[in-house]
Amino acid sequence: MSTFENPAFDGHERVQFCHDRATGLKAIIAIHSTALGPAAGGCRLWTYASDDDALTDVLRLSQGMSYKNAMAGLRLGGGKAVILKSPGYRESEALFEAFGDFVERLGGDYVTAEDVGMRVDIMEVIARRTRFVSGLPQREGQAGGDPSPKTSWGIFKGIEAAVRFRLKKESVAGLTVAVQGVGNVGYHLCRYLHDAGAGLVIADIDAVRARRAAKDFGARTSTQDDILFEAVDVVAPCALGAILNESSIPGLRAGIVAGGANNQLATAADGQRLAAAGILYAPDYVINAGGIINVASEYYADTDDEGVMRRVSAIGPRLYKIFEESETLGRPTNEVADEQARRIIDEAA
Repeated sequence: MSTFENPAFDGHERVQFCHDRATGLKAIIAIHSTALGPAAGGCRLWTYASDDDALTDVLRLSQGMSYKNAMAGLRLGGGKAVILKSPGYRESEALFEAFGDFVERLGGDYVTAEDVGMRVDIMEVIARRTRFVSGLPQREGQAGGDPSPKTSWGIFKGIEAAVRFRLKKESVAGLTVAVQGVGNVGYHLCRYLHDAGAGLVIADIDAVRARRAAKDFGARTSTQDDILFEAVDVVAPCALGAILNESSIPGLRAGIVAGGANNQLATAADGQRLAAAGILYAPDYVINAGGIINVASEYYADTDDEGVMRRVSAIGPRLYKIFEESETLGRPTNEVADEQARRIIDEAA
């Protein structure tokens, strides 16, 4: 399948395939739109079943970043990168420096940052070779650092908004939330929920992470296969995407789905399936925008950490308005959010 024939292509402005023979780097950088500003989105380090799977993932993620940045009111377009952990992959500073060289050659059209599998120290290595990188260690009085706690805070505020809209409750106290994936984002989300009085059910493919979250927050553990179908008030997917589909949706027992994973819907039609089942869905790229808000604030150096938290907290009211419009129009929340995002991008273009 060619890049242009890929169903996720969606008119991308640029797709760059990166290979450095000396280090073994294999990466793809996708720039969906620069209408609102430089295309910004994290770099994911992941093992893919095939190169086609990697391409589809980066294209879907890149489009999602365009929508996410537009809905968050940022001066950023949408882009994403993936580094493939192919057979023979060996982590090295030289490999990440080579990736930085590719980012630099794009001349600022793409700004990279952390995503799944990456770390702050890796971003520091990449920054040796390119100016167009964020997610670096935080400097006093400025935004920056690991964006995952900000992502988690935005998800927490989004869950509060969904609970207020659907359950007519002002807090999550006394409710039970199932969190799928307790890595950086999921773990911080559990902490916010626990501190607010929510009960937790958790699952993770990494048994060590699952035990840590269960111990720290008094959570009950479930399995990756069962976590979505627990009898809880809210399901928060915080692992990988495409987990909401025609097979999984009929088994959901929660009235709200609100989590941090990207591309939770396998297809756009699955938003309608959720709505038909009476399940309130928080569009993923709206609720999980806290990290990119932090990245944008760091990149433009226009506020401090406290200011970032205020910006991230606006995710709750933003989602509530989407829920209201969805109810008024009788349309799924994902369709309402998509149309709003496309309108913002088209007007800028």
